[in-house]
Amino acid sequence: MEMNVSTLERYATMMGDLAVQFGTKLIVAIIVLIIGLWIIKRILKLFDLAMDKKKVEITLHQFMLSIVSILLKAILVIIFASMVGVETTSLIAVLGAAGLAVGLALQGSLSNFAGGILILFFKPFKAGDVIDAQGYVGVVQEIQIFNTILLTLDNQRVIIPNGLLSNGCVKNLFVEPTRRVDLTFGISYGDDIKKAKEVLQSVVDADERILKTPGVDIFVSAHADSSINILVRPWTNSENYWPVYFGVMEEVKLAFDRENITIPFPQQDIHLIEPKDLKQA
Repeated sequence: MEMNVSTLERYATMMGDLAVQFGTKLIVAIIVLIIGLWIIKRILKLFDLAMDKKKVEITLHQFMLSIVSILLKAILVIIFASMVGVETTSLIAVLGAAGLAVGLALQGSLSNFAGGILILFFKPFKAGDVIDAQGYVGVVQEIQIFNTILLTLDNQRVIIPNGLLSNGCVKNLFVEPTRRVDLTFGISYGDDIKKAKEVLQSVVDADERILKTPGVDIFVSAHADSSINILVRPWTNSENYWPVYFGVMEEVKLAFDRENITIPFPQQDIHLIEPKDLKQA
């Protein structure tokens, strides 16, 4: 009976020592956890203010805050587990292997993800811009993390992966306040070039949407198969690009008709050889 009592006392002493030891570690770990959460909150607040100052896109802003928050809290949980005596080396190895496997399986999606981050951060274009990319021309409706949604000029909805946009060529058509409108008009070889240029200049001068500065370039660009091509290059505000393009096209045709300047049809000269000429040859 005395032996059983002494054994119980020994076990009780051991359990007490373990409880004191583990309890101390647990209390310290909880204190570290509380302080760590407070530090993370402060870091996130500073990070938030920094992105506000740089005027980061709201989508990227919220996403980056979430990513930083998850990473910092994951590190804090690992530190907490290590302090209470949990073996974290194998856990980190398993998580790393799992992350590598997921990364390889989602390689294409990760490429689009990285492309979305780059687009939202560097802003080569934004919602509302008209872009020419991947064979499509349209208005950017929305930039998501993985895709960009484009509305074409004939009202078709196109979804383009961000990986293609970040690694490919993208034309932002109207990001600048002004644009040059390139127009080519063909006249007959028998028409007066100087008169045609005067008519073109009068049409351009009559359009108030065309800017006076810089000036308009009007010059002969080519001696084509059926026509003398005259290139006209007026400048206008970006929002007036298409109205000026179509408006000048129409007015030039009307002006050429009034001044009897011919816009020639494509034509070819065909030489017929008589059979007797072939025999003589």
